[in-house]
Amino acid sequence: MRRIFRREQVLTIPNLLSTARLLMIPLIVWLYCFKGNYYAASFVILLSGATDAADGIIARKFNMVSDFGKILDPIADKLTQAAIIVSLAFRYKLMLAVIIIFILKEIIISVLGLKTIIRTDTVNSSEWHGKLNTIALYVVFLILILFPDINTGLANALICFNIILIIISLILYARRFSGILKKKP
Repeated sequence: MRRIFRREQVLTIPNLLSTARLLMIPLIVWLYCFKGNYYAASFVILLSGATDAADGIIARKFNMVSDFGKILDPIADKLTQAAIIVSLAFRYKLMLAVIIIFILKEIIISVLGLKTIIRTDTVNSSEWHGKLNTIALYVVFLILILFPDINTGLANALICFNIILIIISLILYARRFSGILKKKP
């Protein structure tokens, strides 16, 4: 576990970009919830998404992939998503279901992921369904933020779509980690 926190593992451009995403979270919440500036909140969300894409590209292209980054990046993603989900829950009641399912998914996957790290001494990267889930969440977030007067039925349909994707991703990650754990004694 110590090798994850070596200086060369922590101080990288991709990890600095992930840290910048963490610092954007209070700004997103403040702009959306307290200022009601939906365009500015959307811009910061898009900027956060751009830094997420950039950190992955830079990490792979310049061989800066690190175990620490494999942990920090999803933490930045999940905290950003959680902050936006909670913020949207004040306007869209069905987001409360998203909060519950999102939290359950993250707890289950975190426990299984930690067990996998401990047992295999390997940090696994995200998979396609996790990335698809993230993209879909952000698209729906932006639609709900940029169009606050959206039809309730359409808003609920978009939110249900996200719920389905979160559940699918949970199932697929749980299968993946369970398979790894079954192989390693």
